[in-house]
Amino acid sequence: MTRKKLLVLLSVAVLFAAAQSAQSQISKANVTGGEVQGVVNGNVASFKGVPFAAPPVGELRWKVPHPVNPWSGVKKADAFAPGCIQDKQLATMMGGPSNFSEDCLYLNVWTAAKDKGEKLPVMVWIYGGGFALGATNVPIYDGTKLAQKGVVLVSTAYRVGPFGFLAHPDLSRESGKGSGVYGIQDMIAALRWVKENIAQFGGDPSRVTIFGESAGGISVSMLAASPAAKGLFHRAISESGGSFAPVRTANETGLMVPSLQLAEAAGKSLLDGLGAKDLKAARALSAEEIQKVSGTSLGRFWPVADGYVLPGDQYEMYQAGRFNDTPVLIGTNSDEGALFVRNTVTPAAFEQQIRSGYGPHADAILKAYPHETDKEAFRSTKDIFRETAFAWPTWSWARLQSQKGKSKAYVYYFDRRTPESQDGATHAAEISFVFANPGGIFTGTPQPGDAELSNLMQSYWVNFAKSGDPNGSGLPAWPAFTERDQKAMFFDTNPSAKPIPNIEKLKAFDTYYSWRRDEARQRLQQEGKRQ
Repeated sequence: MTRKKLLVLLSVAVLFAAAQSAQSQISKANVTGGEVQGVVNGNVASFKGVPFAAPPVGELRWKVPHPVNPWSGVKKADAFAPGCIQDKQLATMMGGPSNFSEDCLYLNVWTAAKDKGEKLPVMVWIYGGGFALGATNVPIYDGTKLAQKGVVLVSTAYRVGPFGFLAHPDLSRESGKGSGVYGIQDMIAALRWVKENIAQFGGDPSRVTIFGESAGGISVSMLAASPAAKGLFHRAISESGGSFAPVRTANETGLMVPSLQLAEAAGKSLLDGLGAKDLKAARALSAEEIQKVSGTSLGRFWPVADGYVLPGDQYEMYQAGRFNDTPVLIGTNSDEGALFVRNTVTPAAFEQQIRSGYGPHADAILKAYPHETDKEAFRSTKDIFRETAFAWPTWSWARLQSQKGKSKAYVYYFDRRTPESQDGATHAAEISFVFANPGGIFTGTPQPGDAELSNLMQSYWVNFAKSGDPNGSGLPAWPAFTERDQKAMFFDTNPSAKPIPNIEKLKAFDTYYSWRRDEARQRLQQEGKRQ
């Protein structure tokens, strides 16, 4: 045989092997509603834009997600669905998509399984965005690299802003179970879809890990306490998220989850302003009209303590042992507040802000945060945002899980620094490392060792999804968090386990939130006596 013929035969063999490999991937699946066909790229098949609920439009606006509308034939699942309707300008500025629709309840699946019987662990991603923004088709959320690590990756959409979290007295009466948690109910519907369908993609419905960042991480925390999500997941990962402050009844500093009464009043004001005299008129309004008057504030709409999906103060629920007890892997970034605090802060302004917001605990907080100069006051303002929004809820979650749960808690601290973020890692900077998709807008200038750090974090995340323990051969030991030995895995230039950082600051806020919780109890007791 001549050399030329041998090369031709070898080329044909390689092409045949590649074709066989592609054919051996799962490219079609029978799911709730019908059959879907994905796209095979290398050793990963992706299924994009798969419906998990009926479009929440018309009469289904502001209702619990309804079952999928079935289809005939094979539905092509080769493109992302539009993001849930939100402020387009702000979403695009934050790196999100530019196409939105009220018809948005779709999810995506990436799998490297060769057949349906592989039973790979499943990871379900919940995006962030302050409950006002977010979509699954952001490039850094592409699940290919995680699928190649040995999991089935699912990313799911959920309604945001007024479409996901508007409460109203009439909506509460209509449901008989409160209102204002439609976005969380979307997540629960997606998890039910995963339980019923993920085996078709080679996934194991008995090993489902929910994970998310920011509002997505807060959502993971809420699902960990929600009776409605019981049994739908088996591990939880929260990146910069947690919801353990008391329920907000007015404008208490550092409290986000509104009471049903407070949220209903805000929703009534919004619909009255739109001229909607009843729910029928409100549902006849265009989505654009509702979004326009809702504004762009990231904190205006938040999941509501409706009494059913979110029964109340999550801290107290954990203390009473009423939560979904699974292993948790949770953490924060070192300079989270840099994304949210941009303006110069003077010492006088800093002190006035603390005294006006933290009542009798202002002195303790002022003592914990240096503020003698403008530079110190600015840094402390950022750090207080970090503590109240992310670090204190994460620390409290780890403590409560280790004290009240049978499953373990693992805590991390992401501290990768760049020329743009010399004070520490900004909010959302870890996402591109978890997904191994460089180039996110929060990541900053590439640094030496980035690929190694990403591989390390992915290994921990995937190990945790497999077994509930992030540790593995060749990885730095990551001890479980305990009340007596409070350690976090530091992701920096020398990843290792170290004591929980900023502990005195966390303790100062722990005292503050305890006071707010006592206030809430006393208020409820007084209301009970009046009734």
